[in-house]
Amino acid sequence: MDEADAELAEYSIADGSAIANGVTTARELGNLPGNICTPTYLSEIAIALDAECDKLTTTVLEEDEMAELGMFSLLSVGEGSIQPSKLIVMEYKGGEEGDKPHVLVGKGITFDTGGISLKPGAKMDEMKFDMCGAASVIGAMESLTEMALPINVVAIVASAENMPSSKATKPGDIVTTMSGQTVEILNTDAEGRLVLCDALTYAERFEPATVVDVATLTGACIVALGHHTAGLLSNNDELADSLLAAGDFAADRAWRLPIGEEYQEQLDSNFADIANIGGPAAGTITAACFLARFTEKFAWAHLDIAGVAWNSNGKAKGSTGRCVPLLCQHLLNQVDEGEEEQEGCGHDH
Repeated sequence: MDEADAELAEYSIADGSAIANGVTTARELGNLPGNICTPTYLSEIAIALDAECDKLTTTVLEEDEMAELGMFSLLSVGEGSIQPSKLIVMEYKGGEEGDKPHVLVGKGITFDTGGISLKPGAKMDEMKFDMCGAASVIGAMESLTEMALPINVVAIVASAENMPSSKATKPGDIVTTMSGQTVEILNTDAEGRLVLCDALTYAERFEPATVVDVATLTGACIVALGHHTAGLLSNNDELADSLLAAGDFAADRAWRLPIGEEYQEQLDSNFADIANIGGPAAGTITAACFLARFTEKFAWAHLDIAGVAWNSNGKAKGSTGRCVPLLCQHLLNQVDEGEEEQEGCGHDH
C-alpha cells in the first residue's frame, strides 16, 4: 500500500467511526423515554455539542421569540403541553465564508399523543420515537464535527410535545405560519408538518444551497414502503438523485415518490389557505405537498423515515439511527474533490 492509499484508508476509517458515533447518538436519543427526552433536553444536547467544537454555534429560540417571528403553526403543537417548545439552530462553519450552507431540518416531537385527535392506546409508547428525525439531524451534526468537513451546514430542530389538555389546539382551529399562510388544523395528529413548515420558512434566512428535512411523518409511508426504505420527495431532481445515490452507497436507502400539483387540491380548505391533511389517499405525498408550499425559494427534499426510524419487534425493539448514514454521505458528496485541508474539531479532511 502506497502512502496515498494509506492516507485514504486512515481517513475512511476515521469517517466511518465518526458516522457510527452519530448513529449511536441518534439511537440513544430515540430510545430515551419522553419524560427525559423533552424539547429542553434536546436543546441541552445541541448546546453540549456546541461546547465541543469551535466551528459550531448553537442558538435556541424560546416560545416568546418564536411568537415574535410569527411561528404560530409550530407553537400550536405544544399548546397542550407543560413542556415549552424549542427551535434549535446549529450552525457549523467549516467552509469558506460566504459559501451557501446545506440545511438539515429535523422533526422533534418528543412525544406524540396525537393531541385532541388522540391516538389509539396500543403502541402509543412508541411515540417517544417521533423525534427520530431530530435525532438523526443531531447525530449527523456530531459526525460532521468529528469529520471536520470543509463545508457550511445548518441544522434546525423544531421540537415540541403534542399533548391533549384544556389548552390544546382543537380540530378546526386556524393558525398563521411564519410565512403568513394560514392553516386549518383538521387533525391535531398531523402535527409534524405544522412544526416543520415554520422551520422551513426560518431556513430561508440562511440562503441555503440545499435543504433536507427528516421526519417520522406519515403512517402512509409505512404502508407504501414498509420498514426497509425511507420515502423521498423533492422539488429538485439533482438534489433527489444525490440523496438516492448517497443512500445506496451508505446502505441507508430511500425511494422517490411523486410530488405534483395534481395532489395539492386535496389540501384545499374552505376557511384557510391550506388544510393540514389531505384525506386517506396518497397520505405521504400530500404531507410533502403541504411542506412544498413553504419551500419554493430553495432546492428542497423531504425524507419520511416513519418506517425505518425504529424497530417494534421483540429484542430488536428500539431506534435504528437512520438516516444518519444517508445524511453524512450526502454531506460528504457536497465536498468538492481537491479542496484544501482545513483545521477542524476532529481530523483534517
